[in-house]
Amino acid sequence: MAEHSLPFAAHQRLHTHDVDEARRRVGNDLGDHGLRPVNPESRLDVRMNGMTLDGIGLYSLGYGTEVLITPQPLDSYLLVEIPLTGVAEVSHGRERITATPELAAVLSLTRPMCMRWSPGHESLIARFDRAALEAHLAKLMGRTPRRPLTFSLGMDLTRPPVRSWLSVVDLLRREAETGGAMLEQPVALRQLEGLLMTQLLLAQPSNYSEALSGGQPRVAPTAVERAVDLIEARAAEPLTVEEIAEAVGVGARALQEGFRRQMETTPMSYLREVRLDRVRAELTVHDPGATTVTDVAYRWGFVHLGRFALAYRRRFGEAPSETLRR
Repeated sequence: MAEHSLPFAAHQRLHTHDVDEARRRVGNDLGDHGLRPVNPESRLDVRMNGMTLDGIGLYSLGYGTEVLITPQPLDSYLLVEIPLTGVAEVSHGRERITATPELAAVLSLTRPMCMRWSPGHESLIARFDRAALEAHLAKLMGRTPRRPLTFSLGMDLTRPPVRSWLSVVDLLRREAETGGAMLEQPVALRQLEGLLMTQLLLAQPSNYSEALSGGQPRVAPTAVERAVDLIEARAAEPLTVEEIAEAVGVGARALQEGFRRQMETTPMSYLREVRLDRVRAELTVHDPGATTVTDVAYRWGFVHLGRFALAYRRRFGEAPSETLRR
């Protein structure tokens, strides 16, 4: 494996040829596991890079030779293993798949499992804190889950909902690799983390898929009104639809339906409009030499600058840079 060939090269966590060190150091981030080269004569070339956010970690990992990995059952994390090169045979309970760059493996880690990575296999791994993900699930459903969250093992990376999820992973990856300013903006980062968890829960089949796709009870108009007041008052904070729903005492999907029915929009679309108004207010009073459009946009939670500029022009009939200069 060529040096620095893996994603997150600026965030190197491990490079070793020692089995015991690899088992220990990788285990610190991804959970205890057994590790054994399939060919005892082969030489490990273990490289791992990665970064952690709040309830999410993103890592790249390769062993440089064919290995057998036996993760221990773990109740603190869930992992999504996305092959970049090569294949991996994965067995989790009675489910078995061959992971490829078109089929990822979602490891709920609730049962004993085994993985056999081919020579040259490299993966991008998303680690989710189980408590944070199940709390996010509770906000989406409007009730506390009674059983541990478990996903189907295979994730078809060609399905449109999964491609949407993967695009958020890729955005975080690019920001980390290029030193992007977005990772320093709490509002933007919280939005991306929430989006990553929501899209995973909606895109990948799980034991709560039926609950998430079922009909939602109607919310009272007063709940929508309270949500509007909260958005107006706290638009500068890293709000998510789940947090708004929890604050007004309803489920996230029920609140979305209430917004569509009563206001012909969604909570996050309404929040975006409020934030656009606040951005414009700042740009009209700031000195162009003392601030930038990018700084103001990130401060108000706009993580896609191209989409922000387009939405701003549609709303106000001019580019944000024009507002700032004027």
